[in-house]
Amino acid sequence: MTGTARRAPWILARSAQGATAAAAVADAFRAAAVRDHHLRPTDASLHRSGFVSMIFVYLMTLAVALFLVWLARSRGNAQELSPGAPVPGRGWTIGAWFIPVVNFFVPRRLVLDIGSASSASWGRKRDTTLVNLWWAAWIAHAVVLVAGSRVAPGSMAFLVVAETFMIAAAVLLGLVIERVTTLQSAALGAGVPVAPPART
Repeated sequence: MTGTARRAPWILARSAQGATAAAAVADAFRAAAVRDHHLRPTDASLHRSGFVSMIFVYLMTLAVALFLVWLARSRGNAQELSPGAPVPGRGWTIGAWFIPVVNFFVPRRLVLDIGSASSASWGRKRDTTLVNLWWAAWIAHAVVLVAGSRVAPGSMAFLVVAETFMIAAAVLLGLVIERVTTLQSAALGAGVPVAPPART
């Protein structure tokens, strides 16, 4: 392994964290605007909800793209640091996020494998818990959003719960990105291969 050939993707990490935070905030405004239009439908509320929703879609698309590029770079680093570790393939690292049903389970596993292959300092309990909390918040957001739209459209309670999970997921994802990038930065700087980790 050539420790000087690769660098931890800090620029991508910061960009993904910023875009994710912006998308989470935009989603809260989007949800409020859509609810307002649902309760008091007017041309003005339709225009406002449509505009805010468009901004959210742009920011979310940017956040997803930056995160996946960061993840792909991190996967490459992890593979170089731990050649014998069960690091996911390049195509699977990206593709698993877009396959229905699979994307409810596999991406979490991919992030765990990349994290554990990044450094011997990856804490099986602490860091796995961080990833699990992020994934649980993200799934909970999706479930509450769908349930709210079917059970009680326009419900403030469902909106608050869904957006709380969204913001929590954004914060936790930022911490996951920070943790993996920090570990890779230290391992690549040391220039010493990481021992293949056991799967968690």
